[in-house]
Amino acid sequence: MKKSLLKIVKQVFVTVIGTAITGFGVATFLTPNKVVLGGATGISTVLYHTFNVPQGLSFAAINALLLLLCIRILGKQFTVNTIIGAGILSVFIQLFSYIPPLTDNIILATLFGGVLYGLGIGIAFSVESSTGGMDILGRLIQHYFPQFPVGKILQGINIVIVTVSYLVFKDKELILFSILALFVATFTIDWFISKLNVSKIAFVITDKGEEISKFLVSSSPRGVTLLNVVGAYSFENKEMLFCALKSSEIPEFQKKVLNLDDKAFIVYADSSEIMGNGFHLYH
Repeated sequence: MKKSLLKIVKQVFVTVIGTAITGFGVATFLTPNKVVLGGATGISTVLYHTFNVPQGLSFAAINALLLLLCIRILGKQFTVNTIIGAGILSVFIQLFSYIPPLTDNIILATLFGGVLYGLGIGIAFSVESSTGGMDILGRLIQHYFPQFPVGKILQGINIVIVTVSYLVFKDKELILFSILALFVATFTIDWFISKLNVSKIAFVITDKGEEISKFLVSSSPRGVTLLNVVGAYSFENKEMLFCALKSSEIPEFQKKVLNLDDKAFIVYADSSEIMGNGFHLYH
């Protein structure tokens, strides 16, 4: 129960951080310069400049409408996560809209706004939170047309929204900057998620494999695989430990190994994805 509560608290806390960053990027860089990223934020940007509708309010209304349309299809957990994420993001967008724009240079606004938007969304995604918007519509469309990937559906929706923004603002350059902002935001999200998935693989060549492996298993949450190997230079029988680690665990791991065998040979390699036994794959 305590662990479950801590998980919920962590999820809400990380979601708040992520949505705050996204809301700041939208309200202080993108919206004031009419850069439309697509999605619900893009629609709310168009509504703000066309009808002066408060962006936080329109963003919340769009999400509420989409959730009402598909609450039965997407399930309770997704709905709850979306209400939390989209609700908090709506508040931050509205709060940060009272801050004067940080720049009227549209290139700076596009780059900084895109990075902040993508970073915030990536942080929220890392705890499986949803900020709503066109994610809801994309998942709904995929439910009826499962042959289409969600990513492709969202791309199509964003193209439509960016095209609508051109019909409203009548500015060709704004479309180009909007496409650039979408690219920057998408790249930032992918980069952040890929960094979360990077872990280390440790290979330890030693004469005390059994002793070291027993100690590591008893003193850490990580498992160890013990293999018999032969050195190609000396043709002596050795033992090799294979262990998956988080980067932050390496100093302690190395200290434990060398305390038991100061002649151990240790090699570390990067792993882009590890699943199972204490590891989580972010996507």
